[in-house]
Amino acid sequence: MCTWGHLCMQRLWTSSLSFARRHFSKMSALRMFGPHRISDDEIFFNSSKSFGLVNLKPIVPGHVLVLPNRVVARFSDLEQDEVADLWIAAQTIGRQLEKHYNAQSMTFAIQDGPASGQTVPHVHIHILPRHFGDYSNNDEVYSDLESFDPYGEATSKSKPEEQSPRALDLDPPTGRAPRTAEAMAAEATELRSLFS
Repeated sequence: MCTWGHLCMQRLWTSSLSFARRHFSKMSALRMFGPHRISDDEIFFNSSKSFGLVNLKPIVPGHVLVLPNRVVARFSDLEQDEVADLWIAAQTIGRQLEKHYNAQSMTFAIQDGPASGQTVPHVHIHILPRHFGDYSNNDEVYSDLESFDPYGEATSKSKPEEQSPRALDLDPPTGRAPRTAEAMAAEATELRSLFS
């Protein structure tokens, strides 16, 4: 049994990526977010090497994710053409979301590796339409992203030396309840129309 949060998170992260690579690498039509199967109903954007999906636990209205088709844990492991496609997709999505949500600005963020707060071992860009006053302290959005945990997996925000031994909490409270599949499908349908 794992009792140190950072060690448990690393083991969970590594085993999730290994599982996804072993079991799903040959299923090209199947979309994955790390070890998690993604329903086509959640996808609103496709490019040659990336896709956009709605968020299970958005921190602001319109908070979506864009990720490479290939399950790759770290940004530095992407091929150059995947990096280019990923950021072009993020720009295209961001441009449309900013108009759609009448936003004044956009936040684009990547957490690269478990020490950065990445909970799903698959490179992804968070795209958030922003409005003046959506956070009283604008930098709080990064704290919320750090605690972003789309599938209720363990997160660890403090440094290893600051942690005390404890049991792994597999469902820490985030203050954001997961949305229903129907709500996510409705949002994806709405957003899909922006790119057709």
